[in-house]
Amino acid sequence: MEIRKGIGVSPGIAIARCMVIDSKDYRIPRRSILDSQRAKEILRVRRAFAIAIKDLTDLSERKHFEEGKIKDIFAVHMRFLRDKTFRKRIMDFIDKERVTAEYAVSTILREIASHFEGIDDPYISERAADIYDIERRLLVHLLGKVKEEVEHLREEVVIMAHDLTPTQTASFNRTFVKGFATEAGGRTSHTAIISKTMGIPAVVALGDMTSGINSESIVIIDGNRGVVVIDPDEETLKQYRNYAQQVSLFVHQLDELRDKPAVTRDEVKVQLLGNIEFPEESAMVRDKGGEGIGLYRTEFLYLYGGTEPTEEDHYQAYAQAVKVFPHEPVVIRTMDLGADKLPQTIRQTPEANPVLGLRSIRYCLQNLGLFKTQLRAILRASVLGDVRVMFPLITNLQELRQAKMILRDVMEDLDEYAAPYNAKIPVGIMIETPSSALTSNYLATESDFFSIGTNDLIQYTLAVDRGNEHVSTLFSAAEPAIVRILRSVIHDAGKAGIGLSICGEVASDPEYIMLLLGMGVRTLSLAPPMIPEIKKIIRSVSIEDCNMLARRVATLDSQRQIKNLLRDAASQILPGQL
Repeated sequence: MEIRKGIGVSPGIAIARCMVIDSKDYRIPRRSILDSQRAKEILRVRRAFAIAIKDLTDLSERKHFEEGKIKDIFAVHMRFLRDKTFRKRIMDFIDKERVTAEYAVSTILREIASHFEGIDDPYISERAADIYDIERRLLVHLLGKVKEEVEHLREEVVIMAHDLTPTQTASFNRTFVKGFATEAGGRTSHTAIISKTMGIPAVVALGDMTSGINSESIVIIDGNRGVVVIDPDEETLKQYRNYAQQVSLFVHQLDELRDKPAVTRDEVKVQLLGNIEFPEESAMVRDKGGEGIGLYRTEFLYLYGGTEPTEEDHYQAYAQAVKVFPHEPVVIRTMDLGADKLPQTIRQTPEANPVLGLRSIRYCLQNLGLFKTQLRAILRASVLGDVRVMFPLITNLQELRQAKMILRDVMEDLDEYAAPYNAKIPVGIMIETPSSALTSNYLATESDFFSIGTNDLIQYTLAVDRGNEHVSTLFSAAEPAIVRILRSVIHDAGKAGIGLSICGEVASDPEYIMLLLGMGVRTLSLAPPMIPEIKKIIRSVSIEDCNMLARRVATLDSQRQIKNLLRDAASQILPGQL
């Protein structure tokens, strides 16, 4: 028996014979063509795009993808395939370099994917998998590859692979594919989201695993704990079968919570909002029981396209999200660009320490053309619903005042054209640096709301690179310094009478919910798939219980003590799930 630990991205237990599949990673050699063949190769590209669009349309309309959940993810792929600028880029490459259609497709898409992979932000770097997925889909049609063996299954299996694309995952027949495990992958990838939506238990980031596995091995996928057990003994099998029954009952209970309010036992309302990257994901927030958008990351408008987005591109993206939530808050964060997170159309000299360099609001303040274009679109969209604007990485009052001054300048420009907008649009900031946290009492006087971005706040406060495997274990919200700084910001926001939310990964972690409520947080913005589970916790506790827990945490002086206390409290609400 061998036990491997990874990241559980979709809850549930699967027990079956394993099936190892390869990644279908096509390596395309460069082949030159004659001038007379260029038109033919360009036509092949057009046909491959047309067939890929039809395939995605058919896939997203399958019955078990009801309510548009997975359709929303594939809408991103569809938008990319329908992007005329992107298609022209491939055709121009064929025309200029005199190469085959498959080589042009592979070269351009891998260039884009490589750009994403080099960005030190999991939400963006994991989008490279979507680009490879699109590449694979186009190459299948260009090269005439046959369908994978997994599509012809007639017995229950768990899939083991180096990595899986969103399309591969969505193509699984749930009758036979009971779960999957991959060597690569991350918590926020679209493959992870699809697996959770489809109800397929999944564990990713297991490291080298597939090379030594016998295809006849029995494998247990524990998506709750992020564990994979290969060739389990009889006692382990018995324990997991009992555990699987408990998990199934728990998932059924979560499904029943969708339309129920997030209210504690003593009738205190908590607002649950969703974090999104694409407007199509707004529907997923709604379907999971979310009450609006608490964090709309807008940099993907720049990173996915081959050209700089126009004001109309911005406006249409924001309008699409507001259409899903016409009466609920939609908080649009201005672009978090700069350093390693730059579109391919913009290049700058590499920085020695990009995390501390020209990024986020600093980048916006030095690139006013880009900044004003986005602000104009946000203001135009503000008349469609409860739109709010939020500035990232504010470190001092001067930066906030500069950003607000530019916003007023844009308002004056719109006045000249008699363009309608909400002149009283709420303006907030992200608290994600120690400097903004320590001066939050000053910043609160000129902000309508705070959103605490715990990911960067922890990284900057503890001086820990969360992406560095050598020190990532030190990255913890349970450190006393983080607890103290959160308590201070929450207090300052309450004293100033402004809104406050938590939008980092802590808001999606069941272990921290009682502590956050006990410290006074009443709005959480989190990953859409986690909304039902967090709602379950909220509906199971009283604020008094949470206050007592927060007071106990304040007396502890080590990360381990705090983590154990929070875990024990959450385990009483979600027994066997943590």
